[in-house]
Amino acid sequence: MAPTPAQVTAVVLLTVGCTALAVVASSPQAPVVWQRAHATFYGGADASGTMGGACGYGNLYSEGYGTRTAALSTVLFNDGAACGQCYKIACDRKVDPRWCKPGVTVTVTATNLCPPNNALPNDNGGWCNIPRPHFDMAQPAWEKIGVYRGGIIPVMYQRVPCVKKGGVRFKINGHDYFNLVLVTNVAAIGSIKSMDVKSSDSKDWAPMARNWGANWHSLAYLSGKMLSFRLTNTDGQTLEFNNIVPSGWKFGQTFASKVQFND
Repeated sequence: MAPTPAQVTAVVLLTVGCTALAVVASSPQAPVVWQRAHATFYGGADASGTMGGACGYGNLYSEGYGTRTAALSTVLFNDGAACGQCYKIACDRKVDPRWCKPGVTVTVTATNLCPPNNALPNDNGGWCNIPRPHFDMAQPAWEKIGVYRGGIIPVMYQRVPCVKKGGVRFKINGHDYFNLVLVTNVAAIGSIKSMDVKSSDSKDWAPMARNWGANWHSLAYLSGKMLSFRLTNTDGQTLEFNNIVPSGWKFGQTFASKVQFND
């Protein structure tokens, strides 16, 4: 039986190594609901054509996302707010059993946008048009549930917790007065709602803005300073990554934490 909605709130303060971790969780537990959509595939048999993408993760192999990924239609992508979310997907045999592999599901991570094609109708080529929910999946993931000749299949999906190895990672790009931070390897809900930064010469947190996908920017001069980040995910959990970036850092570096969101 599905659980009834309940509000769960918790505050935890942990110390991992020299990193202080503050957690504030406030998230509702909702019944699991399967929703209907359709799915196509792209990127080739090895998923090499899925690299890059509108979330900004770059090389999906080296970043740990592999070939279990999907580009989301506009209504699901939500201007990048869905980047990093995970979805369990099954082919819907009740709608069209011809192209479905029975009894299997696959879990994918949202890493890209499937752009609309308004020159085509929603039921004949414009699969990712508003308001249609659609997954353009990496081919190896799609072929776990669909028969290749089908091309497009009806699916049922639900959002599920993301399982990750290790902690959240931060890659700093940009230049002086424009710090672009890519947030990757996020577990649990997988997606980030807000991000703040604090430098070693300040006592206050400064808000960052979503630039595109999973990239957040600050327009302050932070070059070379020791940095801390504060993340709030879309489930309402907040983590502080204190002094995660050491002084003397350079643009292009990635900093891996030892802490992670919990489901």
